[in-house]
Amino acid sequence: MTSKTCSLFVLSIIMIYFGHFGSSLILANLQNDIDSLKADFNSSLPDVADGGSIFTEKLKHWTERNEKRIILSQIVSMYLEMLEKTDKSKGHVRRISEELFTLKNSLPDGLKKLKDLMDLKKLEMSDLKIQRKAVNELLSVLQTLVETPASSKRKRSQFQRRCKC
Repeated sequence: MTSKTCSLFVLSIIMIYFGHFGSSLILANLQNDIDSLKADFNSSLPDVADGGSIFTEKLKHWTERNEKRIILSQIVSMYLEMLEKTDKSKGHVRRISEELFTLKNSLPDGLKKLKDLMDLKKLEMSDLKIQRKAVNELLSVLQTLVETPASSKRKRSQFQRRCKC
């Protein structure tokens, strides 16, 4: 599968993953729009296969639903950026852009999460002040780590029962 084909395949995965086809878009219509976009980008040229896929390979490393939503938000943003530079007068470009924009609004802000990861990477763990702060937060971090989804759900439901809101 070529890189452009892979990236357009990822678009299909994104939309299927979020169940978006049932509400406003028929898969066959999107496939036709993607085929038109492939023609616009000449994605059948042999050099497209060089270096493998750009998105689908990355998606394999993200297994949990919430993790996938983070990476998918970035991928959707990249598609929107790519389509921003194309001819919007073409109906298929406009329709794909609109669907991607709708999907982007339903996804978490992956850029904020990415920034948080980059900020963590920049921390100087040899700095004594950083070490003191880290030790101060260790118990809280460990509690968050060992907390299971079921226990957090149970806490929420117990709180709701106690609360007479």
